[in-house]
Amino acid sequence: MGEAAGPGRPGVLSAFRDDVRAAMERDPAARSALEVALAYPGVHALWGHRVAHWLWQRGDGQQTGLRLLARLLSEANRILTGVDIHPGATLGPGLFIDHATGVVIGETAEVGADVTIYHGVTLGGTSTSRGKRHPTIGDRVVIGAGAKVLGPVTVGAGASIGANAVVVKPVPPGTVVVGVPGRGVWYGQDYTI
Repeated sequence: MGEAAGPGRPGVLSAFRDDVRAAMERDPAARSALEVALAYPGVHALWGHRVAHWLWQRGDGQQTGLRLLARLLSEANRILTGVDIHPGATLGPGLFIDHATGVVIGETAEVGADVTIYHGVTLGGTSTSRGKRHPTIGDRVVIGAGAKVLGPVTVGAGASIGANAVVVKPVPPGTVVVGVPGRGVWYGQDYTI
């Protein structure tokens, strides 16, 4: 789920292309790659985050100025796009943030590959302690508009979180979650997650 360039890992340009590809594949309103690159705030938010995250990763230890620069870039990104992503968050390739406005992703959040997030989603913490306090989202997860995934929970690969659901417990792979608090639904039968 990393972003750093290196052996076996995509570079920044490759990640940018993946972001455009994801929007083209998952948004039926997308007419061209140029339109996506110029007019999609979710894509712009990802691009700004990828640069801020690169600075954040290199800003530990004595390089505290790089971490400050990463935070400032993140803040500018939030003002321009309406998406608040902490530069410490790890976002996988092919993430698509549709409509984007109001999305919040916390510092220790980890988002897998080919995830779709709709507007108003929060991947937030439930604690003020340091350490892992935000969710881990598996590959190919879809998170509906207004959903809140809170705390250091894991959402398994291929799961779907319904609009406005509140998730505070781990979600098994392939599960559909609805409601407040979130509960799993499988073939019309409710079960506790």
